[in-house]
Parts: sequence; structure tokens; C-alpha cells
Amino acid sequence: MASEPISVQEMADRYRKIWSATVYDTLDREFGLGNQILDLNIKPIKDDQIIAGPAFTAVGMRDPRTRDEWADSEKVSKLWDLCYPSAIVVINPEKAAEGMGVMGEMTSWHFKQHGARGIVIDGGIRDRLGLFRIPDYGVFCRYTSPIESYPRFRMVDVEVPIVMTGQLSRQLIVHPGDFIVGDADGVVVVPKEIRYECLLKAEKMWEAEENTRRDLAAGVDFEEVFRRYHRA
Repeated sequence: MASEPISVQEMADRYRKIWSATVYDTLDREFGLGNQILDLNIKPIKDDQIIAGPAFTAVGMRDPRTRDEWADSEKVSKLWDLCYPSAIVVINPEKAAEGMGVMGEMTSWHFKQHGARGIVIDGGIRDRLGLFRIPDYGVFCRYTSPIESYPRFRMVDVEVPIVMTGQLSRQLIVHPGDFIVGDADGVVVVPKEIRYECLLKAEKMWEAEENTRRDLAAGVDFEEVFRRYHRA
């Protein structure tokens, strides 16, 4: 990946201004990457939540051992401290964690304090009402649950490629640093290698869409608007 002329934070701020549908169209039409969309059952816990940022990936497994019984417990717990500003925490808890809330309000506050802007889980999370209280933090998951993961399940590694469930493909690999863009329509994964180029093309498409909306709202004929901007 070539050096990027803007910071990750600026990139995240600019992606946040663009709807996921436009980012998806950019990947699909400009790069031929139409499968970069997570399962549509992974949704925000509130429709107005928007996330954009580089993926901080994590993977877990079923494990009934307590902290005293597991020698690497302290080591793994410190992995969360590697989370960084503007990151979106992306978790594959594997099917073994089905029905559990693999994360919750307090863990999310930990990520927030490290600068994370949200979390995406191919599974469940706890403390829905508490999560609403965390400012500027988006939560995307399949469901919420009162069932705590400990000591039934634990995270075992971070910042490694993980497999998430795709909408148009059974498996979608998310690499550390891939850009995550999510809103009420779904979650799009922009490969790290093209995340800046994709941003520029998505911004151009978004500008055309905003012009389209403005002219349609002003009463300009649909066919004329399409002729001007080629977006409809």
C-alpha cells in the first residue's frame, strides 16, 4: 500500500460523511469488488449510528477456564490495550459463542478510552441500554443478550485476519486496517490497499448524489437531473 497523504483520523471523518450504499457502489463499480458487504443481519443497535474507521480485529473461542486456571489470561487481557484512536473493533466470536454477549458496556468503554469509534460483532453483545450512553460510539451486532461470555468464551488474538459472514459470500476476510463503513443499511469493508483511493472516488460519487438530491428537491425533472449527474 502506498503512503497515504492524510491521517487515519481524517480518513475516518471523511468516510463518515458518505453513506454505506455509496461506498458499496464505489467498490462495486470502480474496483469490481461487489462482495465487500457483511451479512445484513449485522445491524446497528440504533438506526442513527454511523461508523467509519480502520478495523482492529479480534477472534475468540469457547473456553470454560477461569482466569486462575488459564495461564495466558493476563497476556490476552492486555491485547485490548493495543486498540488505537479511530479504530473500529471487529470481532469474530465463532459460532461457539452463539447466544452470548461476547462484549458489553464496560469493555466498550475501555475501547472508547483508547479512541475506538465503534464495534462490529458477528454475534451478540450485552448491556444494550448501557451502550446507548457511550457518546460517539457505534455498535453493530446480530443481537443483544444478557448472557455473559465469561467463563464460557474468551478472546485469544487481535490484529490478525479474521473471517466474518458475508451477505453475497459465505465468508468475508477482514484484515487489520481494512476500512469499515457502517450505517443503517449495512457494513461495508474497504480493503486496506485501496482505502484512500476508494475514499476519493466515493467522495466524487457522493457529490454527484448530493447535487441530484438538491435538484430533485427543487423540482428539476428527473430525466434532466439524471442527464446532469448520472446518479439516480
